[in-house]
Amino acid sequence: LVIGTAFGLGLVPIAPGSFAALLGVLFHVLGYLFLPTAWFVPTMVALLLLTAYLNHLLTPWAETYWRKQDPGNFVLDEIAGYLMVPIFFHGASIWIAAPFGFLLFRILDIIKFPPANYFDRHVHGSWGILIDDLISGLYAVALLYLGAYLGLFPYYS
Repeated sequence: LVIGTAFGLGLVPIAPGSFAALLGVLFHVLGYLFLPTAWFVPTMVALLLLTAYLNHLLTPWAETYWRKQDPGNFVLDEIAGYLMVPIFFHGASIWIAAPFGFLLFRILDIIKFPPANYFDRHVHGSWGILIDDLISGLYAVALLYLGAYLGLFPYYS
């Protein structure tokens, strides 16, 4: 329960997925501030893989516990989806990437543009729970790069 709800963040009554994604933001900020540059992306990838593995391992338990497919309180997928931002958009300032990445990821995860909506509706189990969030995370990264290209904020790579 502690892991599946991201230390209880998934039990918040309003927007549990957004609160859980903030744990991904915390990992992002702490990694940016305290890890050597060469270790940052590999560490974020390791966190993503660990989160995806835990999502896969705990999905049967979560669906039984909450008696539904893709229960809203089971929020490891939101953490994994957000982690696409620091993995693929790591050349920008943390003060640009983290807040804008978080907002874009959450908006896109709620809207679920294709093919994210297909995976959300038609793929069940751990992959169905996870893949739409990873796609939304990649969409957020694409919009961050677009914003940098348009000069809305600096990108240093």
